[in-house]
Amino acid sequence: MKLDSEDLPAIAYEIYEIGRQNGYTKLFAKVQAQDVPHFAALGFIDEARVPFMHKGESAGYFISKYLDQNRAIPKDIERISAVLNLTDQKSGTQPIQSSNHEILRLRLGNADELAALYGEVFKTYPFPVDDPAFIRKSMLSNTIYFGILSKDRLVAAASMEIDTEWQCAEMTDFATLPEYQGKGAAGQLLLVMEQAAKNLALNTLYTIARAESFGMNIVFGRAGYAFGGTLHNNTQIAGKLESMNVWHKQIASRQRAELST
Repeated sequence: MKLDSEDLPAIAYEIYEIGRQNGYTKLFAKVQAQDVPHFAALGFIDEARVPFMHKGESAGYFISKYLDQNRAIPKDIERISAVLNLTDQKSGTQPIQSSNHEILRLRLGNADELAALYGEVFKTYPFPVDDPAFIRKSMLSNTIYFGILSKDRLVAAASMEIDTEWQCAEMTDFATLPEYQGKGAAGQLLLVMEQAAKNLALNTLYTIARAESFGMNIVFGRAGYAFGGTLHNNTQIAGKLESMNVWHKQIASRQRAELST
């Protein structure tokens, strides 16, 4: 998930050997554009790109190598296409406005309630977000969580995972209790997180959204994010292996990005 270029080219071969020896079906990495050739020589392909992801200067590539070609085939390509088509139609339209619930930055004291929310919404998740200890550890490192309260109850949440070196952030971990879904909670959280990102002088925002989810893809399309590609059969979430769509948005002007380097 974070490559140190000094480990090249050996790290590319080491990843391949680990996958081959353990019978893995897909290898995955997020790298700078300049580092792609080392992986391409081993048959890695880029499934998604985020322009200006690295310090507002160069693109970030999501690259993959399939050791089992069956995994390269999306399970429901028709639904994935339908999601992208509808998202394109909805781009630029006004999002659903939620009621005037309080949106706040969550702190260490909210970790137990936040973990309980994630545990209720997701049957499985790529990271142990249902563990309060994991939540606290991430808060103390590079992740900021935001939540929506209704009658003092946490009903929706999301996080901004910041990469200070690359000057970008992943907008992720969106979760809303079933009875509050369809009321614009995710869109409202995204707006608040974007403002926080601007205050931190970040250049680029991105997300990795479930490719079969109409709701989350439309949220990002409406917010002006551009489609960057689909990661096939990439993530174990909500009880199954799913393909994921990458969306991105540059929030710093090119002039500001150049001045910051």
